Amino acid sequence: MNHLVESFLEMMSAERGAAPNTLAAYRADLDGAMAFLGSDAAKAGPDDLRGWLASQAAFSARTQSRRLSSLRQFYRFLAREGMRPDDPTELLDSPKTPAPLPKALTEAEVSQLIDGAGKLREGQSAIATAAIELLYASGLRVTELVTLPAGMLRGEEPLVTVRGKGAKERLVPISRRAREAAQAAQEDLVPRGKGRASARKWLLPSRGANGHLTRQGVGLLLKQAALAGGLDPAKVSPHVLRHSFATHLLSRGADLRALQTLLGHADIATTQIYTRVLEERLRAVVEEHHPLARR
Repeated sequence: MNHLVESFLEMMSAERGAAPNTLAAYRADLDGAMAFLGSDAAKAGPDDLRGWLASQAAFSARTQSRRLSSLRQFYRFLAREGMRPDDPTELLDSPKTPAPLPKALTEAEVSQLIDGAGKLREGQSAIATAAIELLYASGLRVTELVTLPAGMLRGEEPLVTVRGKGAKERLVPISRRAREAAQAAQEDLVPRGKGRASARKWLLPSRGANGHLTRQGVGLLLKQAALAGGLDPAKVSPHVLRHSFATHLLSRGADLRALQTLLGHADIATTQIYTRVLEERLRAVVEEHHPLARR
């Protein structure tokens, strides 16, 4: 069997230019599978390979998927070269890899970001602060943020109606701080004089063609605020602030159904991913601080 693995690796090197590290990974994956399947590995059927997959259950889904991918490449090679009549991996399902956990800032990092927005130059500071306050205090999507009408600030209602995905409406909270920051941004960015009333169509106005801040503009402002606040800009985006809103609410005891409504998720399963974030954080806290965790 080893000569078949060697032939496969030679093909991967000569025809596909596989790097040495890639070839070493293929070899390790295939050696493990061949040891399990035994001398008849070249003739293995789908059930044999399912047995091998079952033996990999202790490993992460990502590792299982990578090893199965190596096996697929190997058996396709055998079938293509006429060394066996079929490819037994065609009927195998790949292990489902868990969705990546949403990335969220800590509460201290959000404060740093707001402080950084306050340090930006005139013309950027007010609107950056407003964007951060609104995204973090309300859990808005960035498209929802930039298309908020100016009229939503009328009155002192703590909840306002937002039109989200699929034109579905939901109520979101607008904190006093966020309201005041948005008002300050309007005063700072809307030019005085002729046309001022019409320019107030949007909550976060811009001198651009569409009259409001763009999604890309919000992203850039957040990166600049991160730099000014001493944060890694790569960690910050409008969606990260939405994740931070959800994660911090849940960690402080918010109900999952209420969070689903605030975020505008059609399915509670989408919202439940934030419980995994909390589980990971709790596990990390125990491993770092519990006296027996490192023994």
